[in-house]
Amino acid sequence: MLTALSIRDVVLIEALDLDFHHGLGVLTGETGAGKSILLDALGLALGARGDSSLVRHGAAQAVVTATFDAPGAGSVALAMITDNGLAIDSGDALIIRRIVKADGGSRAFLNDQPISATLLRDIGAQLVEIHGQHDDRGLLNPRGHRALLDSFGAINVSATATAWQAWRTAEQALTGARAEIETEARDREWLEHNVAELQALAPEPGEEETLAGRRAIMQRGEKITGDMQAVADLLDGSEGGLARLRQAARVLDRLTNDHPLLSEALAALDRAIIEAGVVQEKVDAAAEALAFDPTQLEADEARLFELRAVARKHRVQPDDLAALTQELAAKLDRIDRGSEGIAALERAAQAAEAAYHAAADALTSARSEAARRLDAAVKGELAPLKLDAARFQTVVARAGPDHWSAAGKDRVEFEISTNPGAPFAPLIRIASGGELSRFILALKVALAEQGSAATMIFDEIDRGVGGAVASAIGDRLARLALTTQLLVVTHSPQVAARGSHHFFIAKSNDGTVTRTGVGILNDAERREEIARMLSGATVTDEARAQAERLLEVV
Repeated sequence: MLTALSIRDVVLIEALDLDFHHGLGVLTGETGAGKSILLDALGLALGARGDSSLVRHGAAQAVVTATFDAPGAGSVALAMITDNGLAIDSGDALIIRRIVKADGGSRAFLNDQPISATLLRDIGAQLVEIHGQHDDRGLLNPRGHRALLDSFGAINVSATATAWQAWRTAEQALTGARAEIETEARDREWLEHNVAELQALAPEPGEEETLAGRRAIMQRGEKITGDMQAVADLLDGSEGGLARLRQAARVLDRLTNDHPLLSEALAALDRAIIEAGVVQEKVDAAAEALAFDPTQLEADEARLFELRAVARKHRVQPDDLAALTQELAAKLDRIDRGSEGIAALERAAQAAEAAYHAAADALTSARSEAARRLDAAVKGELAPLKLDAARFQTVVARAGPDHWSAAGKDRVEFEISTNPGAPFAPLIRIASGGELSRFILALKVALAEQGSAATMIFDEIDRGVGGAVASAIGDRLARLALTTQLLVVTHSPQVAARGSHHFFIAKSNDGTVTRTGVGILNDAERREEIARMLSGATVTDEARAQAERLLEVV
């Protein structure tokens, strides 16, 4: 809700500070007093084009500050604010400031944070609805009619939205599978050749390391075979070193009693024989380990070279060849079984599509029923507003497939016919002047405030009417004001009398400067202003009495 408006140096307004309240606020004043200037200033704060002609003559800049209640949690306005990285504490008022310079250019701020004019316009549209003769937003924009009808009819679109998402997901899975199979099918020949080659090779993880290690050992053994044999010959055999040591031990064994040193020599020789035996065992074991079969060495080298060549071909490590074999074989198998998988996905997509159509058709039926009720509700509001010759209809039509969505398959638009026998057409193309505002009022009453901003402004909704029609307009405005804040620029005393707050706009001139001012009227001043509206320049006692009666009715 708009709580305050501060205006500095806008056209004829030098300085003006206004407070606003919930309910119906009426703005009156003589023709040319500057009511449009006030609305232009508010429009500027809400993102209207910042024209330098709005800057008061002689001033460097115009400044308008509009203060609103804190946006509610989950509101569209709050989502726009947070989605655009603007900070606002919970419960803080929303303060919008717009500055227009006399030499051109403008700036906008939201709670002292700079924002673009586009974002300001989007946020402003969520905070205030301005309905006038040239308004092309709100109820006149067909893009919002479907949501308004759904809100009026308490229609839940969640089932259709869920079905739509399921259908989209199934179609995407089918499209992806078809694309994958088509791509793989183009590579079928390549796959068949490489799978056959890899399966014939039958690579195993770790095989390269095993082959390379075994090959290295056999290659080393081949180089030292002669030396190993020489060592074995020196140690083994009847003439070998170990045999001679044993012979020497047998001789010393017979001589140990002849001298103590000979016993010690025999003990040392026994130890040498034991160590020499260990040497012989180690040499024999090493010879066995380093033994190689030239045929086996050649086979291992051929296998190793083949593994590495195939790995280079596929740009993988040799240890990854086994996994690659399985991967390529799986792709080939998917191609072979592709028709079965596609058929299953097609059945799933068809089932999801059917579910969406069923949900969307049910939504269409609900909307058609709600449209009939809305048409009847609007019809009941037209006659009191002197629109009894007009007809209203809510069109629920099937949109093209390209426009189907989670909200269903319907195109919804409000249409009217202003004269008997005239064809129906969009509201904005037929209604004109005060007629347009009265149609909007009738719709607003029928819709019971569905989809409205917290603040609504009607600019001269009573243009060209009076008497009973003006009273009907005032009555409906007062009803709307029970649930939202309404500001109405009016020339009708019947409408002005229904206001809970009355602002008077006047122009003054000190001989050099003309200024526009706005003041809020007390009860006596309200009575006098309504009397002026009834009688004109000269306020009569009869007009005052009539004003009293209008206020008493309220």
